[in-house]
Amino acid sequence: MATVHFKKYIPPRLIYWLKKARNVVLSLVYRGKERYCPVCGKSSRKFVKHDIVENSRCVHCGAHERHRVVWLYLSRKTDLFNGVPKKMLTVGIDLPFDKPLKSRLGANYLTADLFNLRAMIKMDVSDIHYPEASFDVVYCSHVLTYVPNDRQGMRELFRVLKPHGWAILADPIRYAKTTDVPFIDQAASSLKMFNTEAERYHHYGPDYEERLRAAGFKTQAIRPADFLNAEEMEYMGITIMAHDIFYCIKE
Repeated sequence: MATVHFKKYIPPRLIYWLKKARNVVLSLVYRGKERYCPVCGKSSRKFVKHDIVENSRCVHCGAHERHRVVWLYLSRKTDLFNGVPKKMLTVGIDLPFDKPLKSRLGANYLTADLFNLRAMIKMDVSDIHYPEASFDVVYCSHVLTYVPNDRQGMRELFRVLKPHGWAILADPIRYAKTTDVPFIDQAASSLKMFNTEAERYHHYGPDYEERLRAAGFKTQAIRPADFLNAEEMEYMGITIMAHDIFYCIKE
């Protein structure tokens, strides 16, 4: 039986305020100091379950494990916040990052999405309407897996980056090898092969990185343990099972 996704019928603005209200309640229920979220800078007794993942979501800002990993990498290992102005494009608005990035980058921060009405502009990542070399930084997480022509999307992200600019790209990598779902039979094929109705066109394996290189990027796969110690990972709810992120440079 097909799953009914009720969020499709709720206005995005209402969803936003419902989540805000939920987080206020949870922040009171889980008041404490045992866990720390670097995205919002607040502590709690624990992170709460999201879907089937325990100890995942911050009760204050809604950041998941993957958000905390990316934020820590941006803060500690890149030059994004060094005070030199940089124009940044975020593809597929990630709400936990929206407020802190806006506050730090100001008018240089741009969000784009094909469907999310909270994004600043409507944009298809496989057809970006910006000139070549428009952005210093690009962030694109959990987007390309839903794009029919993901290789074109990667080429477009590479195109709009300035020379020596960099991108953080990330998608779930759960299989031994990437499998592409035919566009003409996406729903049926996805359900048959993976027992899921998630609207994914690509189920990525480690060869995801090869696609990024084919688009022109010089890539580096980053795992949390590469730049965090065990105590930090425990305190901030980050596990060794966290997704890799890819630091991609346009040379």
